[in-house]
Amino acid sequence: MTTKILIVRTSSLGDLVHMLPAISDIAKHVPDAQIDWLAEDAFASIPVWHPAVSDVLQVAHRRWRRAWWSSHVRRERQVFEADLQSRQYDIVLDMQALLKSVCWVRLASGVKHGLDWRSAREPLATLFYDVRHRVEFWQPAVTRQRLLAASAFGYSVQGEPDFGLQRFELQAQAARRSDTPYAMIMPSASRDDKLWPVPDWHAVFDLLTRRGLQLKLLAGNPAEAERAQALIRGHSNAEVLPRGTLTDTAHHLAGATLMVGLDSGLTHLSAALGRPTIGIYKASTPVRTPLVGAAFTASLGDRDQPPSRQAVLAAIEQALR
Repeated sequence: MTTKILIVRTSSLGDLVHMLPAISDIAKHVPDAQIDWLAEDAFASIPVWHPAVSDVLQVAHRRWRRAWWSSHVRRERQVFEADLQSRQYDIVLDMQALLKSVCWVRLASGVKHGLDWRSAREPLATLFYDVRHRVEFWQPAVTRQRLLAASAFGYSVQGEPDFGLQRFELQAQAARRSDTPYAMIMPSASRDDKLWPVPDWHAVFDLLTRRGLQLKLLAGNPAEAERAQALIRGHSNAEVLPRGTLTDTAHHLAGATLMVGLDSGLTHLSAALGRPTIGIYKASTPVRTPLVGAAFTASLGDRDQPPSRQAVLAAIEQALR
């Protein structure tokens, strides 16, 4: 008998990546599970990548909230809500435990599961669940999500996390054999307090160049692209990639020899894709969101304690060995 499941985790990019091992666990432990996932439209390709996800319900909350009561947004919300309410689920699992996710959870049919009052970042959200689960807060996000899913479906977490992204590796193997080897670089962030000093990036570029690697830099918007172009000035082996889809970016990451990036969703995606990845933490802590993946990872620095240039260079040398 099919168990129809709705997973609610709308954003952000890194958080959806951290969710993927929990989806693999559910698919492994729940016989005949049909898993749908409710996600923000900007990140909807991430659930699509996982072979166990049947359907993705796309919400546009980030865009809608800018004009919540306008006529066109009201129409879009009505269409989405009607679609959500027309579906019948056995279990609705809110993996976010925020008031913005609860507004969709309450419209869905099925037994509603989520974190309990002490486990949720926004405890008021827990009032809308039928079943609440205790998951310790200060542990890696991937672990928290796996434990919440295990508690909801009654199994134990076993083995290393499986992100379900094997299809990217299969396509990247041939590219790594035939193409010039390259390193992916993510030097930009949504906040200036996450940025790392320019001279330190230049030292990273020089090391990677000496090791025979091309440099491909990522940028999410025109301002980030302008900053990245300034960073690579004078480096003939470097380019700033044009902004593509998330799937395009995932293919670039999967083909890389390694990645060096600030604490961003794309850096976490690189680790999830099984590529050697060095993460630079400056305004956030790796205690809750360390890099997790099958290959070498280094989560360097902490909130208000950026890693030294020497620490990053040493991690790159270790990854390349």
